[in-house]
Amino acid sequence: MSSKLSIKRTKFGGLAAMEIRTTELRLVVITAKGPRIAVLTRGDGPNLLMWAPGKYLRGKWDLMGGHRLWVARPGADEAEETYATDNQACTVETFAKGFTVSAPVDPIHRTQRGVKFTVRAADRIEIEHFVTNHSDMLWSGGLWGLTCTLPIAGTTYQMPLGDGSSWDYATMVAFRTWGGGHGGAGFGDDQFRLTDDALVLNPAGRENKRMVKADPGIVAMHDPARKVLFAIHAAYQPDGNYPLGTNLAFYVGPKNFMVEMETMSPLTTLKPQQTLKHTETWLLREAKNAPTAKTLKTLF
Repeated sequence: MSSKLSIKRTKFGGLAAMEIRTTELRLVVITAKGPRIAVLTRGDGPNLLMWAPGKYLRGKWDLMGGHRLWVARPGADEAEETYATDNQACTVETFAKGFTVSAPVDPIHRTQRGVKFTVRAADRIEIEHFVTNHSDMLWSGGLWGLTCTLPIAGTTYQMPLGDGSSWDYATMVAFRTWGGGHGGAGFGDDQFRLTDDALVLNPAGRENKRMVKADPGIVAMHDPARKVLFAIHAAYQPDGNYPLGTNLAFYVGPKNFMVEMETMSPLTTLKPQQTLKHTETWLLREAKNAPTAKTLKTLF
């Protein structure tokens, strides 16, 4: 793989960035601000991520799209700290099969966010999110990995459920509305469908979301038109204190402008100089047909 692996500095949309290329995928990480992932493609194919800087704003905060690291407060997943601007240039440290992108230390909370990217195979990349407490006080919170995908006609999403034990269960948090008027599609929204072993999402453009306790820790997107499977795995920790008791989530944006695939870390308290890490593994490969939940579990 090493002879076919390319890691280099580049520009994207006029912004400093890093690019990873393998025989199976291309990933572009913005380092001028963030850090965040702007592009995920197979070869030079279409971007699977929604990327629209300057279009979706909350004050000075810019959604931009792609993939970002979200810091959540205990008991307040969407707090003002969550929407703090992340527009400063990051530092980059490269190594043999990847690189680490670190944002500046927050001047108020004295925390530092970053993401480490490591190529594990031609079709998969390990993405380790982290926050370090540089204060002499305590910090508490959790990390969310939010991936803004761009669905087209026929795109489906899946979240395998259950651990296969004799006491096998999943829990789900459904929303009617949240965050000052978002949502409204209701609890019975048929965009979301339960099967014997999975939650399936067929996005229909109605803003809504579901948070789920799902032991396999996998969220997946299948695009039959582009014959692509994109799956993310983040290991579930049964003893972890997760937001609302859930470790994964789907969010459907109005008119399908995006579908977010979300993974969460447990909430924790950091002493000075301690670091909280949350690791995802991304898999991208050609797939004519959507995999079953059972097949998805064998991929990680």
